[in-house]
Amino acid sequence: MFTGPHGAARLSVVVVVGLIILKVAVGIITGSLGVLAQAVDSFMDLFAVIVTFAALRIAARPADAEHPFGHGKAENIAAIIQAGRIFLAGGTIIYTAFRRAEGHAPLEMTGAGIAVMAVSIIASILLSRHLRKVARREDSLSLAANADNITADIDSAAAVLVGLIIVQITGWDVVDDILGGLVGVFILKVGFDVLRSSFGGLVDVKLPEVEEEAIRAAITEHAGVEVVGFHKLRTRKAGSHRYIDVHLVMPRSVELRTAHDMCDHLEKDIQARLVRTDVTIHVEPCDDNCRECQIIACSDRKE
Repeated sequence: MFTGPHGAARLSVVVVVGLIILKVAVGIITGSLGVLAQAVDSFMDLFAVIVTFAALRIAARPADAEHPFGHGKAENIAAIIQAGRIFLAGGTIIYTAFRRAEGHAPLEMTGAGIAVMAVSIIASILLSRHLRKVARREDSLSLAANADNITADIDSAAAVLVGLIIVQITGWDVVDDILGGLVGVFILKVGFDVLRSSFGGLVDVKLPEVEEEAIRAAITEHAGVEVVGFHKLRTRKAGSHRYIDVHLVMPRSVELRTAHDMCDHLEKDIQARLVRTDVTIHVEPCDDNCRECQIIACSDRKE
């Protein structure tokens, strides 16, 4: 039920809503800024989950006349929206921490705050692991960003938990304000990381080197009689979908059908190595300079 990307998003909604209710109730009872900061962060997580769910539905749509390359970049946009909400949450928490430090009220029932933070940490650990597992399997940027958000909740909830324990032992209520502000700073850092990873897809950053090396390996294994060389390898990614185009150099004497069959073979080979991949190959005849035009050198010489 919760194994696919949409199922993982639904599970996130259930868990996050439950944590919001717990944190708001206990935050009001105890007066803890740290717990209330966690409630705000969880509420923003709910917004992020809704955005993720919508992005997954849009990204899953097939290519059409108006979007010939599909709708994959909806996931990049969703991740950027999530980064924006993370910045908003972090800034709000830091501002509230400064205001509370000026006229601090004593905390009450810190034991309840400790309990809800412990529950929050356990639930967030289980949820983030599941989201990351699905994100890796589906190569989903928006689910990965959601998992990062939940992971940030784990670290910040742990800080709040430690602060409440210190307050209960020492009675130093100001510790809660300090840790609340630190949680806000950490949340801002997570927002920056999410923004950096998602922005690359919008400006067509090339695929990671390990993936481009897999493409080169698929071509170079046919070096010799079948393929002379290649150049102008270009790669990019939109959401979970990869786009690759390359110029393939083949012997002048090769027949059109043979060249077509080779291109089909290379497309299937590359798609077997890199999932969700669209490959475009442009065939060129060699220049008969056989001594210099070896397949590995050709990719550098004609770039």
